[in-house]
Amino acid sequence: GIVTDGDLRRHMQGLLDHTAGEVMSANPTTVSPHALAEEAVNIMNSRKITCLFALDPANPGKVTGILHIHDCLRAGIV
Repeated sequence: GIVTDGDLRRHMQGLLDHTAGEVMSANPTTVSPHALAEEAVNIMNSRKITCLFALDPANPGKVTGILHIHDCLRAGIV
């Protein structure tokens, strides 16, 4: 899972009384590392999120990277 800024905002009330596991997004949105950047940006836009986990196709439980919308902006994709 991942703890996002949205997770923190949703649990602001009593945040210090919760564990990371209680506030995290357990099933983050993922993308293949072979996906085109445009496809990744479209996923982020449609889901209203700013980052995606890239998963190893041979081992879907293994994260190979994280793509953030800022990476796409710096690369001139957006």
